[in-house]
Amino acid sequence: MELTNAVAVVTGANRGFGRHLATQLIARGAKVYAAARNPETVDVPGAIPLRLDVTDPASIAAAAVTAADATLLINNAGAATGQTLVGGDLDLIRAELETNYFGVLGATRAFAPVLEANGGGAILNVLSVLSWFHPAALGAYSATKAAAWALTNATREELAPKGIVVTGLHVGYMDTDMAASVPADQKVDPALVAKLALEAVAAGAPEVLADDLSRTVKAGLSA
Repeated sequence: MELTNAVAVVTGANRGFGRHLATQLIARGAKVYAAARNPETVDVPGAIPLRLDVTDPASIAAAAVTAADATLLINNAGAATGQTLVGGDLDLIRAELETNYFGVLGATRAFAPVLEANGGGAILNVLSVLSWFHPAALGAYSATKAAAWALTNATREELAPKGIVVTGLHVGYMDTDMAASVPADQKVDPALVAKLALEAVAAGAPEVLADDLSRTVKAGLSA
């Protein structure tokens, strides 16, 4: 899709990777609704702050009404609590699922009719290399990203007849607050990842592997 003059809704746009996406979209000429649970924290120049809590269906529905001109949805909001699946806190595991899976599903269900009504468009889901690689220490997060990968593939097929292209972004650690404890040499520049992701959306690509780690792990799945 053409990103110039696109109308994008970016969840979790008040910081980290979402802020990079919103900033680069505006630089490309797009109108951007920078969505956040607390819209007063949005400080992206040129963006329109939008109240959207992906764990609250009423909030999602209200945001879809406000951003009724949207042609691009970016499901970026995420949560990581560091829980293992057997020994971890079940309430925190459920909270990760609510954000990383049901939040993506809820936003997709709410905005798909909006995109279709506006002539079609695109959805970008921010996934992870942990969609495929599942270390025990990050069991909860990995499970949510594996589920979101399945959601991405299934909705791609379901929404294609409506003129909506669904792209999945896979990446390892980015230099954001969520990965603050990870050594710097293991992280990639989120600005570069945002550029690659938006180029993939513009090209209508089904998937983008944004770093060497994701490419290596994906290539090894068949083994």
